[in-house]
Amino acid sequence: MPVPRNVAERAKALREEIERHNHAYYVLDAPTVPDAEYDRLFRELQEIEAAHPELRTADSPTQRVGGRPLPEFAPVRHAVPMLSIRTETDTGPEGARNFDARVRRALGLGEGAPAVEYAAELKFDGLAVSLRYEDGVLVRAATRGDGETGEDVTQNVRTIHCVPLRLRGESPALLEVRGEVYMSRPDFERYNARQREQGRPTLVNPRNGAAGSVRQLDPKVAAERPLSFYAYGVGECGGWGVPGRHSALLDALEAFGVPVCEHRTVARGAEALIAFHARILALRDALPFDIDGVVYKVNALDLQKELGFVSREPRWAVAHKYPAEEETTEVLGIEVQVGRTGKLTPVAHLKPVFVGGVTVTNATLHNEDEVRRKDVRVGDTVIVRRAGDVIPEVVAVVRERRPREVEQAKPWSLAEAVGNECPACRSAIARADGEADWRCTAGLYCLAQRKQAVLHFASRRALDIEGLGEKLVDQLVERKGVESVADLYDPARINAATLADLERMGEKSAQNIVAAIERSKSATLARLIYALGIRNVGEATAKDLARHFGSMTDLMAADVEALQRVPDVGPVVAESIAGFFGEAHNQQVIRRLLQNIRLHRVEEGGPVAVLQGLTFVLTGTLPRLTREEAGALIEAAGGRVSGSVSKKTDYVVAGAEAGTKLDKARALGVRVIDEDGLRRLLGQ
Repeated sequence: MPVPRNVAERAKALREEIERHNHAYYVLDAPTVPDAEYDRLFRELQEIEAAHPELRTADSPTQRVGGRPLPEFAPVRHAVPMLSIRTETDTGPEGARNFDARVRRALGLGEGAPAVEYAAELKFDGLAVSLRYEDGVLVRAATRGDGETGEDVTQNVRTIHCVPLRLRGESPALLEVRGEVYMSRPDFERYNARQREQGRPTLVNPRNGAAGSVRQLDPKVAAERPLSFYAYGVGECGGWGVPGRHSALLDALEAFGVPVCEHRTVARGAEALIAFHARILALRDALPFDIDGVVYKVNALDLQKELGFVSREPRWAVAHKYPAEEETTEVLGIEVQVGRTGKLTPVAHLKPVFVGGVTVTNATLHNEDEVRRKDVRVGDTVIVRRAGDVIPEVVAVVRERRPREVEQAKPWSLAEAVGNECPACRSAIARADGEADWRCTAGLYCLAQRKQAVLHFASRRALDIEGLGEKLVDQLVERKGVESVADLYDPARINAATLADLERMGEKSAQNIVAAIERSKSATLARLIYALGIRNVGEATAKDLARHFGSMTDLMAADVEALQRVPDVGPVVAESIAGFFGEAHNQQVIRRLLQNIRLHRVEEGGPVAVLQGLTFVLTGTLPRLTREEAGALIEAAGGRVSGSVSKKTDYVVAGAEAGTKLDKARALGVRVIDEDGLRRLLGQ
């Protein structure tokens, strides 16, 4: 029985609409419909395809959920080999100069000849794949393999939401897109946190997570992994006038709806390459994904052809790397540290190793389950990772280098290591059902927690009590009897005279501390909430809570159900908050704090509320304010600061050398203002 025409047309319309929403959400970061509406459209398409299987097409969004498990991966021979590129060993500026000099020599260019034009882009730390589109529809995805032959991973790649199942616009008869599957750091951390909560294995690092996910024989497992994709070139093409420059080629792929990283440029000559290398290095820690360098390619495709290959590597491209973020070293010991929330964290003492630009001697092991899963033991050779400001961590053991006596030793146990007692106060330790962490049961009476609570309370992003560092807090707790953060505002306990007799403190320093404490008495509600050190409540959640409730009284009175009405607050966070405010001791401390601290509350009106409900994005260099200062002014006035531009952005505040965020704002029609415009909005 033929499918009714109206049903077939509805299925086609649903496929197109859902893919438009997918592109907006996963590629443009600009959602176009609420989740509930998207789910309704998706379910409707599933129901139609279930009733009429003949309508289920290869480019249907329903095919992203993962098919049947495969017995093995079928081999795929690449029509155009997927060759690797040469790595420049010099990670400094000379690396770019060396490459440019080789290119100029190979092209026969003398000293007076014009600079060579290059395309510069990022070197992603993921898994290289090839996507084959025929008449605009994704028909096959394959890994690089040995460059000549890869593996068919089509079912797994279909589960990556940012990979288009059908190209946009008039697409070529044949287009093979080359790119990198990767896992962003935030997605990696969220995935591992969820796995830990469920007592399931975690991923070693984002790169291994991406590579392992693409090569899962069960596509449903791959569908659970938060993968992304960026294109960086093409392979076999047919029925398409390929652009003459690599930069234009990437622009064309982006127009087809294929994700292409915004951090790319056209650079003329070695010095421009050096500037790009330095700019990305400065940006590296802020990127949401891992890179291990940048890539330079001669931009003109005819010159690429002229330069050709040597030893199966293109003469026209090079990878200019950054210092390694992973190295191997030896575990000298495992110590247990107590955090400000009472969490007991195993820390590996390491043979010093230079990684990520610094010498590392300690690395976190997260919790006992992680130590056991990785089977880390004293004497092991381990892989240590440090990226940016992230705390160094042990990611894996090099088992083949384990000494025999270490192999014969018992696996490490936290409870045995500390004798079932808190290392800081000798109180009992406990581990709740379903939790991965051991905790000290002494709460605020634990010396380690008390010090850390005060340090966190005084930190720059909390109440910002300048000068109240670790050495001074140690003395305040041990010699002045500071038992809670409220004691900081007790003039009988903390004053210039009592501070002056402490080590490394004179009269002037004591007066500065007292002045800093006095300044901290004027604070935003969000800062105070964050300063309390509530488990699972970071800066962003503290701001959301402050916006939603508007006062500490209303927040303290909220139950779990009311707390879950706050954006991004789920059951676990809500339980943490409710449990914190349910403790009589915490209520007493907060009441004492509120007697001394004057809060800027949104409901008080005036300049505090002028930006309520508005979202801002900051880009470029402002003439008088740093981005942090501008962001603080916006948030103090009730506004929200976002890191990316979308249709939900109300204003982009642009300064000198504004980048792609400004371009995206103009493309989306978002209002753009300068620092003076921001000050006018603030009423300054």
